[in-house]
Amino acid sequence: MKKVLLIEDDLSLRENTAELLELAGYEVVMAPNGKIGVAYAKSSMPNIIVCDIMMPEMDGYGVLEVLSADDATTHIPFIFLSAKTERSEIRKGMDLGADDYLTKPFEEEELLSALESRLAKAELLSRISATPTKNSEAAGAQMRTLHELKNFFDDNGSLESFKKGEEIFREGVRSSTIYLLLKGVVKCYKMDADGKELITALYRADDFLGFTSFVDHIPYQETATAVEDTQVTGISKSALKNILQKNQNVSLELMELLSENITDIKEQLLQMAYSSVRKKTAQTLLQFSEVLNKKPDEPIRISRSDLSSVAGIATESLIRTLSGFKKEGLIAIEGRNIRILKLDALQHVM
Repeated sequence: MKKVLLIEDDLSLRENTAELLELAGYEVVMAPNGKIGVAYAKSSMPNIIVCDIMMPEMDGYGVLEVLSADDATTHIPFIFLSAKTERSEIRKGMDLGADDYLTKPFEEEELLSALESRLAKAELLSRISATPTKNSEAAGAQMRTLHELKNFFDDNGSLESFKKGEEIFREGVRSSTIYLLLKGVVKCYKMDADGKELITALYRADDFLGFTSFVDHIPYQETATAVEDTQVTGISKSALKNILQKNQNVSLELMELLSENITDIKEQLLQMAYSSVRKKTAQTLLQFSEVLNKKPDEPIRISRSDLSSVAGIATESLIRTLSGFKKEGLIAIEGRNIRILKLDALQHVM
C-alpha cells in the first residue's frame, strides 16, 4: 500500500481528502502545518506528498525547499494543493521542484489521477537511476523536470509577440522551432478541400506547440494563429533534441504530456462524430471558457466561426443552437460576447 503524506491546515479539507485517499487504497499520514509535515516526511518516508501552500508555522514553499535539500527526501514526489491560480504562483512552485500543482476546489478524479501518474513516474525514474551510468556527475547536472525545460525556454528561447489574428506558423512550411506559449491563447487548425477551417487544438499560457517531428525538414501539419495578443518563446528542434537525448527524466515527462494531448484530440474527434448539435455546442463553449481561463459569469469573446469549427458543425447550426440556449436562460449573448449563466445545466446538455 502506497503511503501519502497530506499536509493541510484546514481540518475539514484535510479529513475529507484523507478519507477520499483511504477509500482509493492509500495509507494516509496527516499533518496540520508545514513544520509538522517536514518532521513526518523525514520520519515516515511517504511515497508521495500532497501539500497546501498557505499554512502557519511553515508554508508549502518552505516545506518543499527543506525536503528538496535533504538527500533522504529529495526524491519523494511532491504535489501542491492551493487556491492560488496565478501563473506566477504555479511556476514558482514548479521552479522549486514540485511535480504537480492542483488548484482548489479540485475533482476527486483529478487528485487520484495526479497521484497515480506521479507515483508511476517515480517508479520509472527509480528503475532508470538503478541502471549504472558512465557519467553520473554529468547526469546530475542535467534538468530534472519538464518545468526546468520550460525555464530553459524562458531563459534561452527567442521571444516573439503576435497580435490577435497573426500567424505563428503555417501549415506546409518547414518546421524548425518548438514554442512555449508565455501569454495569450493560440488556435491550431487545418483547411479542408473546400477551404473550411477545422480547429485541431487550443493552447494557453505554459503550453508547448509546434511539435510535428524532430526531423527539421518535416513541414508543420497545421497553422497556428493568435486568438488574442500572444507572446511565445521558441528554441530550435536540434537544441531540444540534444536536451532530451541527455536527460531521460525530461523525455519521460514530455512523452506523458504529448500522450495526454493525443487523448484530448481523440475525445474531440469522438465528440464531433457522435454528439448532438446541442451537446457539441455546449461542450465547445465550456472548452473555450476553460482555455481562456474564464469564470462562469465572465464574458467569452470568440468568433462564431471559431466555435463552429471546434464543434465540427455548420456556423448557421451553431448560431441557432446558441439562440436556443439564450432562450432557455443557459447563456447571455451580448454582441460577440457570450456569458455562461447556468454552468451545471450547460454541462448536462444532451
